[in-house]
Amino acid sequence: MPHRQHLLTMPATRQPASLLSVDRAVFELRRGRVVVIAAANGARALVMAAEGASPQSLTDLTNLAASLPDLSITRRRAEVLGLTDKSDADAGTVLALSLSGGLDAEAVLRLADPLTEAPTAELERTTVHDVDKHGPHTAAVGLAKIARLLPAALVATIEDPDSKDLAGWAARRNLALVDAGDIFQYERTAARTLTRVSEARVPLEDAEHTRIIAYRPQDGGLEHLAIVIGEPQPGEPALVRIHSECFTGDLLGSLRCDCGDQLRGAIQAIGASGSGVLLYLAQEGRGIGLVNKLRAYTLQDRGLDTLDANEMLGYDADERVYLPAAQMLQDLGLNQVRLLTNNPDKVAALSGCGITVSERVAHAFPSNKHNEQYLHTKKAKGGHLF
Repeated sequence: MPHRQHLLTMPATRQPASLLSVDRAVFELRRGRVVVIAAANGARALVMAAEGASPQSLTDLTNLAASLPDLSITRRRAEVLGLTDKSDADAGTVLALSLSGGLDAEAVLRLADPLTEAPTAELERTTVHDVDKHGPHTAAVGLAKIARLLPAALVATIEDPDSKDLAGWAARRNLALVDAGDIFQYERTAARTLTRVSEARVPLEDAEHTRIIAYRPQDGGLEHLAIVIGEPQPGEPALVRIHSECFTGDLLGSLRCDCGDQLRGAIQAIGASGSGVLLYLAQEGRGIGLVNKLRAYTLQDRGLDTLDANEMLGYDADERVYLPAAQMLQDLGLNQVRLLTNNPDKVAALSGCGITVSERVAHAFPSNKHNEQYLHTKKAKGGHLF
């Protein structure tokens, strides 16, 4: 199922500060630096991406917080490691791990990264803890996901007695401070602030009468694109394809997936119909990012299918969100669509965002020897209709 979040609406006046604080925290995390997270329940912690762990960074984290860190991972990753049984609980929820004798950098990487050596010895001394779903542990993993890193983070409760004024304490140490609520709201806030920033006529091979419109969130992050073919009329069901970017398939012509065929086939189909829209979303690898998609490819080469590989990394099988697509369609005046897709979950997700899907239009292409298993998995486990 596509990734979904049930979030409270944020006041519009709060949006710019919210996006900016999360954006700053993302860049700090990606640089291997420590971030301060404050939660509404009064909890506060220092956080670092698990994949950035080193002996020195762990020492620095412990000294700054004046407490020992836990390793926060998704329940999905914990299930893969055998640390918890599969249950009806949301697989995207977060659990905290502590190790007898403490965490070291090698243990962190083995527990968080399935491409490293199996953490056999670490599992024997691991204790699993439930955490507050609104607290710093959950927010830390959410921030790692936004940063397109492995969904695992080191989290140390701030026990430093000088930290009562948390904002001042963080500023004196040149640390980014972010509110957990802003992290939980980020995807909705970014989608709601999409604005048109550029538009140009771009004749395409199978659709000469085409415009490309770029939409940018208020934080200045990655743009989503609306490829408008012909003149779709507001009030009429438009033929629409929602396509998540795929560097390997769209640009390089990778044979491991059918993305390139779907992209070019959609342009051809919309052009032949006279009008419609292809929404090109900046959600590489079903929302996990290019680096993690390449990690998943390596796991697939070791025998996993495409969905299991994502879950081995700690992600849900599909992390995409469709709020940006709905926002763009509404801006174009298109509230009814005929959706080019083989994925019923995509129909349900877009409908849940307030867009009426009047028809699902089949969109399948022949397989090759490199993607036969991929397409079989999409059908057998992903519910795709071919």
